[in-house]
Formats: sequence, C-alpha cells, structure tokens
Amino acid sequence: MLRFLPGWLLLPVSFSCFALNLAFWGIVVTPIGIFKLLLPFKNVHRVLAMAGRSCFRGWTIVNTSLINLFNDVDWQISGEQTLDRESWYLLIANHKSWLDIPVVSGFAHKLIPEPKFFLKDQLKWIPFLGTGCWALDMPYMKRYSAATLAKYPHLKGRDIATTRKSCAKFLTVPTTIINFVEGSRCTEQKRLARKSPFQYLLPPKAGGIAFTLASMGEQFTAILDVTLIYPDNQQHVALDMLMGRLKRIVIKAEVLAVDEQVIGDYFNDPAFRERFQLWLNQRWQTKDRHIQAFYQQEQQSSTAQQLVC
Repeated sequence: MLRFLPGWLLLPVSFSCFALNLAFWGIVVTPIGIFKLLLPFKNVHRVLAMAGRSCFRGWTIVNTSLINLFNDVDWQISGEQTLDRESWYLLIANHKSWLDIPVVSGFAHKLIPEPKFFLKDQLKWIPFLGTGCWALDMPYMKRYSAATLAKYPHLKGRDIATTRKSCAKFLTVPTTIINFVEGSRCTEQKRLARKSPFQYLLPPKAGGIAFTLASMGEQFTAILDVTLIYPDNQQHVALDMLMGRLKRIVIKAEVLAVDEQVIGDYFNDPAFRERFQLWLNQRWQTKDRHIQAFYQQEQQSSTAQQLVC
C-alpha cells in the first residue's frame, strides 16, 4: 500500500512502525513476567505461558504484515512439507541480517512451534528485558569458564544441569530452539577477516549448539537446518527492507536426525568434540554449496532470458 513512496521517505515511517510494534508487545509481555514472579503456582504459570506465546505470535504476525506492507516480497519457501507444530526442533541457520529473526519467526509461525532463543543467564536480571524473556519462556544458559572450573571443580557439569532445569517446561510443550551458528551476521568483511573457507558463510561455532544438544538433545524430534538467502539484497538487507526495496526471501529447510553424531559430552570428550565439529562443518559445506547452486541457477536463468529477448 505504501510501496509507492520513495525509499528516503518510507524509511522513517517503516522504522517507526516496527519500533512501535516491538514497544507495544514489550509493554504487554512485561506484566506477564512480573505476575510469574509474584504468583509461583504451576497452573498460573501455565496460563501465563500461553499468554506469552500469544504475545510472541502477535509480534510475529505484525512484523510479517509490515514487511509485506512496505515491500513487494516474493517468499520462496521449500522443505516445509515435512514439518509440523507438534514436534520439538533445534533450528540452526546462517545469519545474514538483523531481519533474520523476524523472518525465521514468520517462517515458524504456521509450520513449527513458537521459537525460543537461548539467553545468557545474566540477562535475567536486566529490568523489563529479563522479566519479558522469562514471560516468553526463553531458556537461560549458564556457562562456567575453564578458569572457573579449574578453581572450583565442584561446578563441573552444573551449567548443563541448570540449563536442563530451565528447559524442563518444554518436556510437555512442543518447542523450537533457534541457534544462529555463525555467532554474528555474515558480511564480506567478516568473512575475509576470519579467513572463512566458505564462499557465502562464516565458519560455524560448535560450542553453543553442542551445549544446547547436551542440555536437551533427547527432547528434540529433529534438527531443522534452515538456509536464508536474500538474492536481490545481499548488502544491506534490513535497510533495504525498511526502504521498500526487499524483493525476495528464500528459505530452504532440511530436516536432520538427532542421533549419536550430535549428542555427547562436547566439553569433556575430545573424540566426540572432533566428530561433532566435523559434522557441523560438513553441514556448513553443504549449505554453502546450496547457496552457490542457487546463484548459479539464477545466473543461468538470467542469461537464458537475455538470449530469448
């Protein structure tokens, strides 16, 4: 509806809409977290958790609507046929833009359970943010450094136990845990600085996903490997979206088994650590080839069209 506006004029309008959407749901969800603190009863927490999930869905629906309002976007999704909302997923994805979280949340909305993001344990004490995330049942992850474990050996294994306790609520409620394995957004500068062996990706970081699997691996029905591509907006995806220039969002999903390759003691078993790193790097090699094949096909199609013309 507003796509006719020039980008420089659309930018402040779209940014304000997204900011207001975030502020609105942040204000709504914060009292839910406060009530959870004041009313430590399981039945009350169950109702409040449902309310929190509804808030997250509301935030997601409005975000997706705003993306489509300001942009003429072609959503190209493949691999969703085998997904369902009654399973437990660990979703791993490449990280290209700040837009990835709204995009993945929009993808998850009707296909898989509401996504959760692992948060550092220290964040729970930040006013509003901590209570809001707690209200949304985001799991908290507590990690001890090697130096701390060397000084206090009795803490060994307690980080996993703490995280498992945080995830206990997901035993009966289908859940999707999201992990952007590269650790930060992939840019050409970062790719070169890290001497990435991949053409379109940063090297994956195994520690976070291994910690997630060690904490609640047995609960997952499958691992969902998602590849995100913005073929017409490779440089500044979020900015282009805010200026009405986003053309296509390509989402490729692949379901992987949860087996002995991915569940083990990553931090204390060197043999398993090596196997897991090999598995994850092979997944990233496959993902990089998928992205390369996509662009090659795009180039071939463009060349064919030019020949026809």
